[in-house]
Formats: sequence, C-alpha cells, structure tokens
Amino acid sequence: MTLPTAATRRFQWFSQGVLLYTLGVILWGAFVRATGSGAGCGDHWPVCNGEVVPRAPSLQTLIEYTHRLTSGLATVLAVALYVWGRREFPKGHPGRRAAFWALVFMLTEGLVGAGIVLLKYVAQDARLGRAVWMGVHLTNTFLLVGAQTLVVWASRGRARMVLRGQGSAGAVLGASILGMLVLGVSGAVAALGDTLFPATSLAHGFEQDLSEAAHVLLRLRVFHPIIAVGMGALLVFGGRWVARVRPSPDVRRASTLLTAVYVAQLGAGVVNLVLLAPVAMQLVHLLLADCVWMCVVRLCAAGLAEDAPRLEPSADPASRVEPV
Repeated sequence: MTLPTAATRRFQWFSQGVLLYTLGVILWGAFVRATGSGAGCGDHWPVCNGEVVPRAPSLQTLIEYTHRLTSGLATVLAVALYVWGRREFPKGHPGRRAAFWALVFMLTEGLVGAGIVLLKYVAQDARLGRAVWMGVHLTNTFLLVGAQTLVVWASRGRARMVLRGQGSAGAVLGASILGMLVLGVSGAVAALGDTLFPATSLAHGFEQDLSEAAHVLLRLRVFHPIIAVGMGALLVFGGRWVARVRPSPDVRRASTLLTAVYVAQLGAGVVNLVLLAPVAMQLVHLLLADCVWMCVVRLCAAGLAEDAPRLEPSADPASRVEPV
C-alpha cells in the first residue's frame, strides 16, 4: 500500500462523499416507490408534467421532482469523479477503471429510471413487466454502488484485483456476487408487492401469499426470505472460509464486517415483515442491503487482490495472472 499524497486524500474524501450521496439518492428513489409518487410528473421525462419547473405541484410531484433533481446532481458528481480519477491515477490503475464504470452505471441508472417513467411502471401499476424493470433497476443500482465502492477502495492504495488462478476462493466470491444480485432482485419484487398489495395484518399477509388467486407479485414475494436465509449462510461461512485461505488483515476485517451487517439486515427484514413493511423500515432494509453489497464487494477486492497471501494453491498455476 502506497502512502497517500494530499491530493489523493482529497480524492478519497470526495469519492466517499459521492458514494454516500448516491446512497441517499437511492433511498429517496425507494421513498418515491413506497409512497406511490412515481407518477408525480406523469409520463413525461426529463420534464415534469410537460414543464421544466412544475407550477403549483402536488406533494407527489414534489417528491418525484426532488428525486429527479438529486439524481441529476448525482450524475454531475459521477462525471466529476471520473474526470478527477483520470487526472489522479495513471492509465490502467484500478481506481481509474472503477471511476469509469461508476460513470457508465450512473448513466444507465438514469436511462432505466426514464424507461420506468415512460412505460408508466409507476404508482399502482401491477403489470409483471414492472417487476422485471424493478429487477433491472436494482441490478444496475448494485453495480453502480459496487463500482463507487471500488473507487474508494482503490484510492487507498490497495493492490489491483486478479481473477485467473484464484481457485475455490474465486468461486466462492463469484457465487456471493451472483447470489447477492438474485437476493436483491427478489427483494425489489417483494417490496413492490408490499407497496401494491399492503396487508392489514401478518396473518392477512400469509393468506395473500398462499391464496390460489394471488397476484403473481404476491406469489413471488414468498421466495425472498428463503433466499435471504440461504444467502446468509453462504456469505457468513463463505466469508470466514475466504479469510482462512486469504489470511490478510483486509480480508479478515471485510469478513467480520460482512457477518455483522448481514445479521443486522436479517433482523431488519424480520422487523419489516412483522410491522407490515412501513415506509421507514423499507428504507432501513434497503440501506442495509446496500451495505451488505458493499461489504461483499470489499471482501472480493481484498480476497482477489494481487498481493493477498494464499494458503490455497492456485487452480491454474501455469496461467498468467491478468489484472481486472
């Protein structure tokens, strides 16, 4: 790890600020969905109800319009992060590459959001296509947050990641990434079902899930807690195993933090279920999901680092190690 210069420390603070701001925008977007305010600007984009600045806006319009303004600022920050990253790091540096992908996923995030509005997958729309778009939106959001997390990680002078020759450690970490994406998509579908078909009691919620006449979103909702428990086992035990075969301080810290945050996430999920998914708990649950994802990304960055110590032989010792 190289000692940071004053300019690098400033970039570190800026990259952390961009990540925190992006998380805030993501939570506000969830608030838009949970309050049914997605149609606050009608099916117009990028203008709001045909106007650049809405006149005499309703509360729903204010909520949606605020999300668009904050999202626009997030895009500006992503551009600034990329430009600064190009100036701060040499060609091929992992921080520079991560900043590039953070900008790409920020742009695609805006396009997905625009698609949801233009296709009218907002408010009380219960078409199955909306669930598909919500899944795409969640996946892109995870990729965006992951890229920004890697910018912060690389700015601290960590070694670059390598994929080839990582053996079973690479397989476990790859499964963790894919599993988290599946879990995130199932959570997005479950949250949509909670919003569109709110239960009046816990018993009523179970009746909704088990009813033969239940909407497909309710039928899919039941899979989320099952996937969550399975992913919990994979992340906790897989993380501890990776810490044994890649015994660096960074890996151990990442594994420990991942376990703690995932336990908190499961607890929040139970509270969210018992309280019938109030808006505040949905936001807490989403924030913790993003934190779990960042922990997984951090574990991958540490466990797949070029200089990570190994107690496990490479799966392909003859292969040439190539940087990501």
